[in-house]
Amino acid sequence: MNKFTLTRRQALLSAGAAAAVVGFGVPARAEMKVNLGVIRLASHAPSFIAFERGYYKDEGLDVELKYFEAAQPMAVAIASGDADYGVTAMSGGLISLAEKEVIKVIGGALTEEKGLVGAIILASNKAYEAGLTSPKELAGKSFGITTTGSSFHFMAHKIAQANNIPLSEISLRPLQKVGAVVGALSSGQIDAWAIQPSIAKKLIADGAAKQIGLVSDYAPDYQVTTVFTSTNNAANEREKTEAFIRAYSKAVADYNAAFVDKTASAEDVDALAKIVHKYVEADLPFEQAKTNLVEGSMRINNNLAMSLGSVTEQLDWFKSEGMVKDTITPEMLFDTSYVEIL
Repeated sequence: MNKFTLTRRQALLSAGAAAAVVGFGVPARAEMKVNLGVIRLASHAPSFIAFERGYYKDEGLDVELKYFEAAQPMAVAIASGDADYGVTAMSGGLISLAEKEVIKVIGGALTEEKGLVGAIILASNKAYEAGLTSPKELAGKSFGITTTGSSFHFMAHKIAQANNIPLSEISLRPLQKVGAVVGALSSGQIDAWAIQPSIAKKLIADGAAKQIGLVSDYAPDYQVTTVFTSTNNAANEREKTEAFIRAYSKAVADYNAAFVDKTASAEDVDALAKIVHKYVEADLPFEQAKTNLVEGSMRINNNLAMSLGSVTEQLDWFKSEGMVKDTITPEMLFDTSYVEIL
């Protein structure tokens, strides 16, 4: 009898301990630590939405945001292990790192889509008054880019190609940071630039530049930004990488519904705009920043699907310009096993 009583007491104590564990919410497994590279641009809105709405945590990820000013430094950080995932444009530096087997592109993000405004081609007021009223007149003019091999460089190529202008006849001005290009265009130090609408429309509204065209007229279906990670994460950390893609994709759905397709409720648009405002154009009054976001958002591919044709075209262009080695193959750069291929 005593033996039975003791066993029963032990069972009750064990049950109580188990209930206490559940009550205190101890996780079944530790969260996976992830460093995410971001740039304070509207195109990175899903990074911030997923962070603030707990989508990363829901997938067992403990995410820290790491801030960058341009695509190339982010690629270097991914390769060195200082960041785990990045969402930005393909750069020459990123592609070269793929040849060293340290980086893989695993998805697509921002995309040009016919019928949406997309990136806007701008002229400085000074250049516009001097006759630069169309991309057809870019020969002999200066065009702002962040770095050689950046998305701005590729857009200049597509615009020049469509207008039968040798790119060598356009003076490309590498200014390292988006803010520096904004300043140079506003002050007339450069003649032209192409940038996503959230920034372009603000420059136009402020009277600092004039619209002379749309990138989508020259590069429809252009995969502007991609999702990338280290080769090690892509090959050996599949659970973590798939969890990241699921969390980010959920935020992309929120972003597209609110700012691109305009199918979200007014309350949700407001809530999402407040999240983004914490990170993007935080120096502006909320209503102005919200207007910029609502009027200037570009589509981000659902579930981070990747336009393989567009990114392969970009790879071929980098090779043709001698910015990366001819020996780099699509298989070195792209891991197509994670997302839908368009």
